[in-house]
Amino acid sequence: MITLEGKVVLVTGGARGIGAAYSRALHAAGARVMLADVLTDEGEALAAELGDGARFVALDVREEAEWASAVDATVAAFGSLDVLVNNAGIANAAPIEHFTLEKWNAVIAVNLTGVFLGCRAVVPVMKGQGGGSIINISSVEGMRGSPGLHGYTAAKFGVRGMSASLAVELGPAGIRVNSVHPGYITTAMSARIDPEKLDIPLGRPGVPEDLVGTIVFLASEASSFTSGAEFVVDGGMIAGIPHR
Repeated sequence: MITLEGKVVLVTGGARGIGAAYSRALHAAGARVMLADVLTDEGEALAAELGDGARFVALDVREEAEWASAVDATVAAFGSLDVLVNNAGIANAAPIEHFTLEKWNAVIAVNLTGVFLGCRAVVPVMKGQGGGSIINISSVEGMRGSPGLHGYTAAKFGVRGMSASLAVELGPAGIRVNSVHPGYITTAMSARIDPEKLDIPLGRPGVPEDLVGTIVFLASEASSFTSGAEFVVDGGMIAGIPHR
């Protein structure tokens, strides 16, 4: 049984969907969890549901000053910050000739710049306490192309690459950095995609709970020698060549 007793975790986009599943699982494993999100009502409700050892802080991951406040609030509430789960994300899509600069900037700001700001914000605290774990949520779109998802794909490739460079840089400080690459997961964000059109060897779409074991593992001391790695959780989706 993996335990997170004594760990303090900050989860972005932690109020609903996949982030809420992460928050519940981390808390159930013994961690104290700071849920961070722009969805104030949902975040406060989930923190109240979880009870002791769970708090909520409002955070727009695009805003540098809000990151500083979220980190300070976490340390003030729980005394440390051991794990960051960079989960917040959005998606948009269009053929390239109709993919506007506004679409591009919107998804890059949340999915890539937000991850960069989060990593940078927690490093001083983690260095000061002798280590930590940063878990950056990328996607299978961070490993292959997908039509229409140009900004999303670029951002998720960026998260994958940045995780590798940070793992190399921060390893001597005892900070581990890994990326997680979910496949099709049934959430509100994926509702417009028909999973029947996807070649998933395990024969079903994923659900948020399919991801939580990987997150709990990477947050724990069970992964103490794991850094710079890419964890694909996709039901086998990218293992094969799709055929029509």
